[in-house]
Formats: sequence, C-alpha cells, structure tokens
Amino acid sequence: MNFSLYIVKRYLRSKSSNNAINFISIIAMIGIVLGSASLFIVLSGFAGLRNFTLEFTTIIDPDLKVETTVGKSFILSKQQEEKLKSIKAIKSFSKIIEERVIATYDGNNHPAYIKGVDQNFNSITKIDSVIPIGNWIYPETPQSVVGWTISTHLSVGANDYGEAMTLSVPKPGKGQITSQNQAINQVKVVNVGIYDINEDINNKYIFTPIYIAKELLNYSDNQITSIEFDVDENANLEETKAQIQNILGKNIIVKDKDQLNDAIYKMLNTENLAVYLIFTLVLIIALFNIIGTIIMAILDKKQTLNTLYNLGASVKDIRNIFLYQGILMTLIGGILGLIIGYILVQIQLSFKLVMITPTLPYPVALQLKNFVIVLITLMILGIIASKIASSRINRELVKTQ
Repeated sequence: MNFSLYIVKRYLRSKSSNNAINFISIIAMIGIVLGSASLFIVLSGFAGLRNFTLEFTTIIDPDLKVETTVGKSFILSKQQEEKLKSIKAIKSFSKIIEERVIATYDGNNHPAYIKGVDQNFNSITKIDSVIPIGNWIYPETPQSVVGWTISTHLSVGANDYGEAMTLSVPKPGKGQITSQNQAINQVKVVNVGIYDINEDINNKYIFTPIYIAKELLNYSDNQITSIEFDVDENANLEETKAQIQNILGKNIIVKDKDQLNDAIYKMLNTENLAVYLIFTLVLIIALFNIIGTIIMAILDKKQTLNTLYNLGASVKDIRNIFLYQGILMTLIGGILGLIIGYILVQIQLSFKLVMITPTLPYPVALQLKNFVIVLITLMILGIIASKIASSRINRELVKTQ
C-alpha cells in the first residue's frame, strides 16, 4: 500500500489529542456535506423548473420548423411536397400561414397572430390536450381557437354562434385609399375553443384552418409562411434537416426545438449558471475549513512528522499525507452530501412537501449530470484546498522538533 495513504487512513480513523482540532474537523465535514447537498438540491430544482417550463412551451412546438429567410412567405410546389413526404424520418408535416392581425369581438379589439394550420397540425402537436373549454377546429370551416388571455381581453367564449369574431389585416399595395374596404382585409370566424399553455402563447395565437388565413392575406394555394414537421424519435435530426434544406433550397432555414426556444433556453441556462456559481462560492467558503483543519493537524503532529522524516519519509511523502487527507475528507463529505440531497429530492418527488400553490408542487428532477457536476466541482476545489494546506510543509518544518 502507498505509504502516504496508509498514514492517512490511520489519521482519519483516530482522534487528535487536541479537542479543538477534532471539533474543527467535524465542522469542516459538516460544511462540505451541507454545501454539496445544497448545490445538488438547487441544481435539481432548476432542472425541474426547466422541464416544467419547456413542458408547456413545447406542446405546440414541432420537432423541426422551416421558415423563409427572404420576405414573409414562400412557395411550396407539388414536387417539393412529394419529395418531403418521401423522407423516411418525417412522420408528417403541416403547412402553416402566420401573420399579425387585429381581432375584434363585441366591440373589443386585441392584437394577435393568426396561425392558419392544415388538418395535419393536430397530429404533430398536442394542442388538443390543452383546450379546457370547447374543442379543436374542424378543417374547411370558418372556426378559430384562441388563447386564454385573448379570450379574456375580447370577452369571447367557445361555440358562441350568435356573434362572430372578426380578424383584420391591412391590404398590401400603393395608392390613395377612399374607403375602409380598400384599406383592410377581413374574415369572420366562430370561436370554438380556448387553449391554455402559458401566458405568452395564450396572448399570441389565434388558430384557424389554413384556408381562412389564405383568404385573409390573399395568398395563393401553394403560398405559406412555414412548415412544421413531426420527426421519428430515432431519426438523425441533423441529417433530416440537411435533406429538407436540399429539397427547399437555400432561401429557407430549418430550426429544431432548441432553436425555436432559443430565448427561453438562454434565460434558463443563465439563471442556472448564476445559481451554480453562487453555491460554488458557498462550497469554497466551506473548504476554507478544510485548509484550516489540515494546517492545525500539521502543527499538532509536528513531532510525529519529524519522526517519519527521520525514518526515511521524504518531504513529498509527508505533504501527500495531508494532501490525501484533505481529498478524502472532501470526497467522503461530498458523497454524504449527495446522499442527503438525493433523499430530500426524492422525498419532494414522492410526497410533494414544498408547494408553489395549493395544487402545484415545486418541480424537481433527478439527473445523473447533476451528481457528476457536484462531485467534480467539489473534488476540484477540494484538491486545490488540500494542495494549498499541504504546501505549508517544508524541510525546516519536519526537521524541527
């Protein structure tokens, strides 16, 4: 067995004759345990919040989405459509027309986006699972489904056939305007459902059949603003994106879910990093106790170190004793902290003790990467702290009794 490790095992199992050193060692271990447990719990909490946020955001997000880089719309030819259908990784796709409109109902106006979708849209998203009132639109019918916030602003309900909702957009073109009919395109729809996803989306989209959007915007039959794809879960997304790009040409861009929610991902990652750094600082402070413990142990065992040196142990061997002691203390404390953190997170998952609202438990998630992040962070800081403390040992110290 390595000489330094053998001595460390003896030191860890035995108590110092100085009670102050024993007390400080216990405090140092408690600090590491609590620090690692806290970091793991916080990371698990942010993982839960991330999953909770994206769970609702991605309900209507496709696996892939095609948008044009030139203007607002593009032409999808029959040949291109057939080629897209021939891609094995694509299960289905929906043609989309999206544009900003003014919605009017019962004297109330509200800005929103019309999202005209074809009959495939419901099969590539889970939109029908978030409609608590009413139902999804039927193809080729003048119907709409609005978000909860839009419904509140317009005071529009579901399946009210007594009064239609009006969607309006300015007409494109030039020249003098002599009447409202020359300035604005309008269509009337009956709202048949109200969806509830999150505050932003609830205030953004009014879903209609695609023919309504074409009529409102004077689009041709094969003119659209985007295509949304449902891709096989085992498919290579990058390869599928390249195939779509090759069919539709260079003037389009293909985005995956991460790119569609780029702002949300950046926000969540920034918050996660900030909290990680704050709790890492807490760990650094806790590890100062390790430095103090090791230095006090060195001074307490100064006579023993002199004996070891006279018996043939080198200064490097003696330094390694306290280096390994600090590393092992950090490792043991980190593992205990992770066990405690895991138990507390599992309790929250099982019994939902911490609640955000009376019906919504605080979301947490157990992820292997969080175990790895905490352990690696702790070990790097522990090695640095132990190295700093053990470097206090020099030839003059071990030679002097």
